[in-house]
Amino acid sequence: MTSRSAPESPSSPRSAGHWPLRRMTARGREEEHRVASPLELLFDLCFVVAIAQAGSELVHAVAQGHAGQGILDYAMIFFAIWWAWMNFSWFASAYDNDDVLYRVVTLVQIAGVLVLAAGVSTAFENHDFLVVWLGYAIMRFAMIAQWLRVARSTEGTERTTALRYAGGVLLCQIGWLGLIFLPEAGRPWVFLVVALAELCVPLYAEKDFTTSWHPHHIAERYGLFTIIVLGETIAAATVAVKSAVDEHDALGELLPIAAGGLLIVFSAWWIYFVVPIHGHLRTSGQAFLWGYGHYLIFSSAAAIGAGLEVAVEQTVGTAHISALSASAAVTLPTALYFLAVWGLHSRHFKVGIAQQVVLPATALLVILCTFLGDWAVLTAGVVSALSVAAGVVMTTRTATREAATEAVEGA
Repeated sequence: MTSRSAPESPSSPRSAGHWPLRRMTARGREEEHRVASPLELLFDLCFVVAIAQAGSELVHAVAQGHAGQGILDYAMIFFAIWWAWMNFSWFASAYDNDDVLYRVVTLVQIAGVLVLAAGVSTAFENHDFLVVWLGYAIMRFAMIAQWLRVARSTEGTERTTALRYAGGVLLCQIGWLGLIFLPEAGRPWVFLVVALAELCVPLYAEKDFTTSWHPHHIAERYGLFTIIVLGETIAAATVAVKSAVDEHDALGELLPIAAGGLLIVFSAWWIYFVVPIHGHLRTSGQAFLWGYGHYLIFSSAAAIGAGLEVAVEQTVGTAHISALSASAAVTLPTALYFLAVWGLHSRHFKVGIAQQVVLPATALLVILCTFLGDWAVLTAGVVSALSVAAGVVMTTRTATREAATEAVEGA
């Protein structure tokens, strides 16, 4: 496969930021100082609004004893949010020319996710996906317009790739109509088939030409979104604890949940950012697997916040579920997050079996914490923190041994 690199100097039209329209040609993969733009940061913040709505509805479903249906609806809604975010992020990494039309179309995508967010409660409660479909359609047709701009500005295999993207996104969007018109029993199957089709579009589109996404930029974009999602988790848990304290005067019962939740979130941040990942994104195959795998990281990180809310509601008696179920609402997404980060990040940088088993063992221990009743969340937080400590100690010892070996060999 081939890719095109088109580095530009700080004085180029792209960086000037005042041209109304410019050709949408590829940015250079080796471009220096490539960082997230203010528009991308706004994009992320607005997408988290939709994630917060999905998390809130998940809390309601689990607290009312409808965990199975709630998790299914959450998985479907989260896929739409995540996939639209991911497609834009990779596109922007390769083709962000920052002209007026690019900015306007991106703002349209932001409007689309806000429409989607407005339809989340209806989708959960009545299984009516019309507003969700409409919001997703707004984002996806805006993405089609961006790819058609690329096709107009390029030629050869690059133009073919852009047209494949535009056509694939359009066909998938038509497929999503099944969520509106088919019977409710068939909608999970529609979701599964069309979601797989969406995942295949980039693989097909880039089989002859690789877009020039920037490894540093992509790693930063994913890292920033992880931080924002974890921040939303803290915010949701904080609001839940505050409401419970104000309405039920149960601070003593809630302190273990609050402390455990904070330790889990801090540990989740630590293990994600302990090593830089951009060096691993060397080929399209590695990048696709890494990018797709973040569905588990993002969705589980957001679900941790929902689980903490459920645990709070169960503690004060407003959730119609057992303590075991409430604990599982926290421990299971936490364990999934640790396993996903290990599979996508950590295992590439661990040395020896001892380091490799830390996170999988942590995930197992966190799951076992589910059975500890009122102390489940706090214990899961302590286990998570001890996992971070163990990783730091092992890494430090390995670095010390390597340094000593190098010193001996140099002598």
